[in-house]
Amino acid sequence: MTNDNTPKSEITEMNHKLRNLEKDNLFLKIENEKQEYKIRKLQEEIKTLKKIPQILATVVDRLDEDKVAIRGTVGHTLIVGFPETIDGDLLVPGARVALNEHTMSIVEVYPDEKDAEVKAMEIEEKPDADYGDIGGLESQITEIKETVELPLKHPEIFEEIGIDPPKGILLKGPPGTGKTLLAKAVANETNATFIKLVASEFVNKFLGEGARYVREVFELAREKTPAIIFIDEIDAIGTRRTESHTGGEREVHRTLMQLLAELDGFDQRGDVGIIAATNRPDILDEALLRPGRFDRTIEVPLPNEESRKDILKIHTKKMNLDEELDFDRLSASTDGLSGADLKAVCTEAGMFAIRANRRKVIQNDFMKSIEKMMKLN
Repeated sequence: MTNDNTPKSEITEMNHKLRNLEKDNLFLKIENEKQEYKIRKLQEEIKTLKKIPQILATVVDRLDEDKVAIRGTVGHTLIVGFPETIDGDLLVPGARVALNEHTMSIVEVYPDEKDAEVKAMEIEEKPDADYGDIGGLESQITEIKETVELPLKHPEIFEEIGIDPPKGILLKGPPGTGKTLLAKAVANETNATFIKLVASEFVNKFLGEGARYVREVFELAREKTPAIIFIDEIDAIGTRRTESHTGGEREVHRTLMQLLAELDGFDQRGDVGIIAATNRPDILDEALLRPGRFDRTIEVPLPNEESRKDILKIHTKKMNLDEELDFDRLSASTDGLSGADLKAVCTEAGMFAIRANRRKVIQNDFMKSIEKMMKLN
């Protein structure tokens, strides 16, 4: 702001500065419009790229400013580029990325979704099952304590003796005999995270995905130590390998080979126990059962009469029972039933009592329940 006393030279200088500022402002507006145009073009390019089919891959290594090595789902390794719109800091080894099918350039980086992706898993920080919930498997409990609990709780004992503990334990036996319960109980006793997998879920329709799931399961177990990995129905991926050339068979073999590789590279004195279960041990690949892998087998058979009595008592301890209930008679009447079947018998007996509008479960409720279960079996 000037007044009448302001020298003319000073007014001229101020006008000159004002014109320069207006000129700079004009240049900035032009530059801003250029940048906005560039942003719009890049956004359109990204939209176009994302419409094209993409290939899922994993980053292996960062090579330089705009190049990374990636591994595809079938195992091949490529060197690819990525545009400025991709944050290079996200391209760390192990990151999952999408590639443009035509240019093989990275178009998107996916967040780490290991826990969600390994959707075959059921994770319990500490299961609530204990050895007292298991009836009739005293010898099996002793064996699993020696082979799983002892190495996790007291690894120094094996170091002193100079031997390696079994790396993997295979529980074999008919369905419903308590294999999962045994694994949960030992996880509870060792305060370990229990990671349960159903092996059939690894047989994924996408090439190479099953093997990736196996890798991520073992990575997760190492992160959550102490941990116990329990693989149910291992025969789904562990069957004997054949010369079959179908895509499905090759994918199963690929998954099995990844499991064998993880077992071979696993520290026997680490804080992770590995337990598998099957009711078809006769069809398992011999490579799974050799020393250094699943090298200890524990048979979990159908319960005998005394064991059935113990199991019935466990499942009825919270029930309101008639004082004259004869467990010996019930046990003798349930020949051939598994532990899971006996639990179902107790539940069904309770339902018969409810239907009769009684507050106690009587012998006849159990007999009717056993008769119904025998027909189903």
